[in-house]
Amino acid sequence: MENKSHALAAGLFVSLVAMITLALASWLTRDAGIRDTYEISTRDVVTGLKEQAPVRLRGVDVGKVAHIGFDPLQQGNVLVRLEIDRGAPITRGTYATLGFLGVTGLAFIQLTDDGKPAPRLEADGGQAPRIPLQPGLLAKLESRGEVLLQRVDEAAQRVNQLLGDANQQRFATTLDRLGTAAERAGALALRLEQTTQSRVDPMLAEATVTLRNVQKNADEVGRTAADFSATARRLNQPDGPLDRMAEGTEALSRAADSFNNATLPRLNRVSEDTSRAVRALGRAANHINDNPQALIFGAGSVNPGPGEPGFQAPATGGR
Repeated sequence: MENKSHALAAGLFVSLVAMITLALASWLTRDAGIRDTYEISTRDVVTGLKEQAPVRLRGVDVGKVAHIGFDPLQQGNVLVRLEIDRGAPITRGTYATLGFLGVTGLAFIQLTDDGKPAPRLEADGGQAPRIPLQPGLLAKLESRGEVLLQRVDEAAQRVNQLLGDANQQRFATTLDRLGTAAERAGALALRLEQTTQSRVDPMLAEATVTLRNVQKNADEVGRTAADFSATARRLNQPDGPLDRMAEGTEALSRAADSFNNATLPRLNRVSEDTSRAVRALGRAANHINDNPQALIFGAGSVNPGPGEPGFQAPATGGR
């Protein structure tokens, strides 16, 4: 009896723990807040998307996937029903894409919009509002996969043509010719080096002689510069030639000032006297030209003019 009672107690304890665990899990996973239902209808493949998969708006969890099935209104479309928090800003510009969680292959619904102001997406006619699903990265790759494979096939065919037997033979011939050209270029470079060396040695000797001559000329220039420096020092010594020349210049300046102040006025007076004498001599010459006999008989008396005593008017012819 004791064994049966122990087994019964253990069973009751396990059942109680299981019920508590289920209640705690249900409480932890309960939905908080009010959620609205939205739908996505698409003909794209939704591989990796499961029920209870998260729904994210710009990376923020706003709901979950409630159901995945086929759309009864559009044959062949997949219908995904979403439960999203009522506070999430779902507008008419909101669209959905499939995102993937790392390398697990599990998908989730990523919601985003174009960033433009738009009215909130509401139910129309009692039916849950539908959010358009745009193709994601994998869908785009799948749609363009045939084109990519075709281009890869064309590239492979061109590579095969390029690496064909005929082209390989041409490559081998070209490599042989390049090797021969490289050998000839090496031999030519060696000959040029030898020729250059044979021509450079005499030029180096001539350059050495030229440098020696330049050195001699530089020494002579240095000595000339030293002599010129000594001469400049002698000229610049106190009471030297430059100082004496400056004193002579000052004396000459003083003499010029004295000449301007005393001699020039006297010369001006002499010049004026000479000018008056020349004018008087000119008048005398003119008088002699008019009356040459004055040199022999003298100038004579001068007839009185009008208004002077003894003046007589010249006689005029009568009728």
